[in-house]
Amino acid sequence: MSNPNPASGSPDKEPATEAELTAAGKADRGATMTAPKQPAEQPRPTLGRLFLDNLWAANTVTVTVLALVLAMLVGAVLIIVSDPEVLATYGYITARPADAINSSWTLVSEAYGNLFKGAVFDPEARGFQAALSPISETLTYTAPLVFTGLSVALAFRGGLFNIGAQGQATMGVILAAVAGFALPLPPVVHLLVALIAGAAGGAIWGFIPGILKARTGAHEVINTIMLNYVAVYFLSWIIIQNGVQNPGRSDAISKPVDTAAQLPRLLGDNLRVHAGILVAVLATWFVAWLLNRSTLGFELRAVGANPDAARTAGISVTRTYVLIMVIAGLLAGLGGSQMVLGSTANALTPLVVAQIGFDGILVALLGRVKPWGVLLAALLFGALQAGGNRMQSYSGISLELVTVLQALIVIFIAAPALVKAIFQLRAARAARLQTSLAKGW
Repeated sequence: MSNPNPASGSPDKEPATEAELTAAGKADRGATMTAPKQPAEQPRPTLGRLFLDNLWAANTVTVTVLALVLAMLVGAVLIIVSDPEVLATYGYITARPADAINSSWTLVSEAYGNLFKGAVFDPEARGFQAALSPISETLTYTAPLVFTGLSVALAFRGGLFNIGAQGQATMGVILAAVAGFALPLPPVVHLLVALIAGAAGGAIWGFIPGILKARTGAHEVINTIMLNYVAVYFLSWIIIQNGVQNPGRSDAISKPVDTAAQLPRLLGDNLRVHAGILVAVLATWFVAWLLNRSTLGFELRAVGANPDAARTAGISVTRTYVLIMVIAGLLAGLGGSQMVLGSTANALTPLVVAQIGFDGILVALLGRVKPWGVLLAALLFGALQAGGNRMQSYSGISLELVTVLQALIVIFIAAPALVKAIFQLRAARAARLQTSLAKGW
């Protein structure tokens, strides 16, 4: 006989009645109401919110902008101190503080205003030529700095400190100029041959410290510094040689480069900007591709990060060192050729190269030894040089003060910890500031 009261859980249990189901449902709802609520999932932040969160973080862009601000503030102090009339108003600042404040503001605003007008745009300019003249001057100064900056940056990424960009640019300008006035060639071919000659001169001058470093371990800094002197004295010697010196001149100046070998001007004969800036952009793209997309670039970065590990992985460190310095010298030689094939000069003089090789070191540091960063840094330095000329002419500010301003920018850029401490920046997660030059910052 079956059990009239089957145990709970038994398959013989009769279906629950409607009253029992209703009571069970109320019990479940009560338990749900008394149970603690789970926290809702936080929505993902928007792109604008992420931008605002990282705006005051120690990322590369923020540190660079704030370094420029600091440099301009310190530069403003130097401008005030260097002006005797404005400085005299601080002698009675407690009696009439408005005099010191107004005179200081007038002097600094006028100086930086002329810097902008000479480098970017002059609102008071009349006519197309006058309006484009500032940017034309900036691009003219920028073009050779891009090449020497890329030369130094490429060597940095490979673990080498190329101080010889000045000498490599000097050899480049010598061969480019000689090819420019000694070879009777048609226009387009003549320009190409002169550019190739300039690149070859720099490559040869880069090969020497490269092979010495690779074969003997001789330090590239010592070798490149010595080669800078050799190149400078070779330039001074070759200018006054027969066949090179201008026969109608008694001073140290060479024959002028033929017009067929000169880079064409982009905005007409009255504005100095030439096609060299386009070549500089192409060179920047090439170096960026070389470093990030090519096998040689991978080997170069591996050797720069750890030569012993790269050698263990089967990479020829000797070959890589030589190639690094050859390519770096080639780039510097192209930068030097811009000085005589462009609109800066059309003949060799002892000072034709100026300081583009040494300025290239500053440009590479400011650009974080990254190709496109170097291009932007060269543009900034070109703007400072172009605007500095107007500052000197219109505001009476010494041109050396612009050089000091450049040095201040590099100091603050090279010391991100100082900028972070001054402005109390938060640590950046997405863009940490690296400090190793050889590893690309």
